[in-house]
Amino acid sequence: MTPEDPEETQPLLRRPDGSAPPGRRVFLAAFAAALGPLSFGFALGYSSPAIPSLRRAPGPAPRLDDSAASWFGAIVTLGAAAGGVLGGWLVDRAGRKLSLLLCTAPFVAGFAIITAAQNVWMLLGGRLLTGLACGVASLAAPVYISEIAYPAVRGLLGSCVQLMVVLGILLAYLAGWVLEWRWLAVLGCVPPSLMLLLMCYMPETPRFLLTQHKRQEAMAALQFLWGSEQGWEEPAVGPEHQGFRLALLRRPGIYKPFLIGVWLMAFQQLSGVNAIMFYAETIFEEAKFKDSSLASVIVGVIQVLFTAVAALVMDRAGRRLLLTVSGVVMVFSTSAFGTYFKLTQGVPSNSSHVDLWVPVSAEPEGSAGLAWLAVGSMCLFIAGFAIGWGPIPWLLMSEIFPLHVKGVATGVCVLTNWLMAFLVTKEFSSLMEVLRPYGAFWLASAFCTLSVLFTLFCVPETKGQTLEQITARFEGR
Repeated sequence: MTPEDPEETQPLLRRPDGSAPPGRRVFLAAFAAALGPLSFGFALGYSSPAIPSLRRAPGPAPRLDDSAASWFGAIVTLGAAAGGVLGGWLVDRAGRKLSLLLCTAPFVAGFAIITAAQNVWMLLGGRLLTGLACGVASLAAPVYISEIAYPAVRGLLGSCVQLMVVLGILLAYLAGWVLEWRWLAVLGCVPPSLMLLLMCYMPETPRFLLTQHKRQEAMAALQFLWGSEQGWEEPAVGPEHQGFRLALLRRPGIYKPFLIGVWLMAFQQLSGVNAIMFYAETIFEEAKFKDSSLASVIVGVIQVLFTAVAALVMDRAGRRLLLTVSGVVMVFSTSAFGTYFKLTQGVPSNSSHVDLWVPVSAEPEGSAGLAWLAVGSMCLFIAGFAIGWGPIPWLLMSEIFPLHVKGVATGVCVLTNWLMAFLVTKEFSSLMEVLRPYGAFWLASAFCTLSVLFTLFCVPETKGQTLEQITARFEGR
């Protein structure tokens, strides 16, 4: 089990007779873990169909005013920020598998409280609990999947985290068409319950078991997941590799991936994607289209399709190329959307009398093409985000940190992501008032430009490398 050349690790997992081992159980284990991201995608998407339903709730049911509706949508990100801190502690102390099992409790409890809610405070409490579970799942699932996958499929399986998130959002949008808010919350209990059932039969990651000095169990887990120990590179877990200390931040092998991980998460949110997702209906109304709820579903479908494309090409195209292409597409799309609002400012809206795909006929000559510009740039942004800046920051976060600091480092990254998500989501409407809509989107375009430069100069390529090789690269070995 000696370190191998990156070129030689790409095929990986060959038996002594040259045949490939089954390896199918690693996909089942990754699916079980990815039900956590599916659950938190559903929790994120839940507010979009639930808020209109709660605004018109009859009788004694709780009803949301504008302020309560704003908090109902945003408070989940605060809970997730706290969950990121808790998850960072849990994955190092309790393990990756147990962290995923434990996060099912606040998921189910949160949705159960929402289902039984008699007032606004119960609704907000339930959302806060589901947010807490989102934070733990968004950290534990990528770490678990990256540590059980072999390099040849780590990009594919790691990208499935974001794919399951957008599938969860789309599921919430679609179910919201036929279910009112209470039954929608009942449906939200299903994915975490299924994850609890499946994860009970999956092993802990071999790398975590080695940190607990359980080598026999680690080899058994490896045999279960890969069907062979061939291609396995055992990580260093000596006394000097135990736990996180502030003094470690002086080492290039720690502070370099730490800064890369934090900035990846910051740029992901500064692109404005969460604001666009949370306010998709409002944005389409501003763009003078009628059926804005259908627009949200269209956005969800585009995200799912292009995230699936990214997952399929991740291990061939590489992380850096997809991040760069994604960033360039987002620069052009946000610039175009800002231009649309700049050209149409001051034009009276006729949105209540037009169909979604029919441009406003009562507007000056040339407005028809501008209406299509709004739809096209929005769809282009979602597609561009989905092929790179959606899945890759989460994937890289799970790949670049050394084993002994992974819990703390990924916890800080997740905390950064969710705090930025809260700030952008909560303040986006205020930003559109201060800078006008075109200014807000041009600002997002500037951040997307910075993200492209950051990718080109700072982000390493990790495709086809073992986690130990990635760590060695940062340490200059």
